Amino acid sequence: MSTVPVEVTPQQYKTEEHPIWCPGCGDFGVLGSLYNCLAGLKVKPKDLVVVSGIGCSGRTPGFIKSYGFHSLHGRVLPVALGVKLANPSLEVIGVGGDGDGFAIGGGHIPHAARRNPDMTYLIMDNSTYGLTKGQYSPTSPAGYQAGSTPYGSIEQPLNPLAMLIAYGASFVGQGYSGKPRELTELVTQAIEHKGFAFVNVISPCITFNNTYKVVPPRLKEVPQEHDVKNRAKAFELALDTQSVWLGVLYQNPRPTFEQEVSHVIEKAQASSPPRLEAIFAEFS
Repeated sequence: MSTVPVEVTPQQYKTEEHPIWCPGCGDFGVLGSLYNCLAGLKVKPKDLVVVSGIGCSGRTPGFIKSYGFHSLHGRVLPVALGVKLANPSLEVIGVGGDGDGFAIGGGHIPHAARRNPDMTYLIMDNSTYGLTKGQYSPTSPAGYQAGSTPYGSIEQPLNPLAMLIAYGASFVGQGYSGKPRELTELVTQAIEHKGFAFVNVISPCITFNNTYKVVPPRLKEVPQEHDVKNRAKAFELALDTQSVWLGVLYQNPRPTFEQEVSHVIEKAQASSPPRLEAIFAEFS
C-alpha cells in the first residue's frame, strides 16, 4: 500500500459530491470513519479503489476521492476481486448493504472468504431494504413488519459474523455507526490486515428501521483477553443473541489469493511451456 509522506486530513478524501442519505442515517458514520481511516493510513487516492453494489450505500464511491466502481446488484466482491488481481498494489475496499451482500450477493461471500484476497469488505447493516422503501432483508429479525411483511416476517435472520467465520474469512469484525472512534479503529485494522477482512457495521436506517434506541443497550466491546485466533470462541461471540459484540472477533492471517496466484505463475514459467507464438504458428 502506497502512503503519502506528508500530513493528510480526512477532508482531503472528500469529493464535491455530497451524500443524499436521510439525516441521521448510520451510513454517514461509516463514511466519516472511512475518511478518518484513509487519512490515518495516508492512502494515496490514486492507489485506492472503492467498489459498491446497489442500495443506499451504493453511492459511497462518489463521495471518496479515489477510483470508484458502482457495480451491479450483489456483485461487489467479484468486481473487487478482479480489480485486486489486475493490480495487487491497489488498496481495494468493497462496500454494500445487508440486502446487497447477503441476498442477491450472498453466493459470492463464501468464495471470497476462502480465496482470501487482500481487500476489505464493509457491510452497512440496517436490517432493511432502505432504498426501496423498507422491505425486510436477510438480517431483519423475525416478526419484522414492513410493506412486504405487514403481518411480520416469518423468516429467521442470517448471522453475518457466524457466516463469515464459518466460510473461512481471515478477519471478521463488527462495528456500530454511532461509535465513530471505535469504528475508525476497527476499519483501520481491517484495511491493514493482509487478507480478506469483513466488517459488519450496524448502521440504523432512520426512516424505515430506526434502531438507535434498541441497539445501544446491547452493545459490548470484545473482551481484551479474547483470543482472536480461537475460532470456537469467535463463534460463541457471534452466536450470542443477547449482545452485539463490537471489535475484532476473529483474525488468523494466511497467504493471500494474489500471493498464491503469483506462485502458480512462477511454477508455470519455470516449467518452460511452449511459447504462445509457437503454438499459434502451428495453426497459421
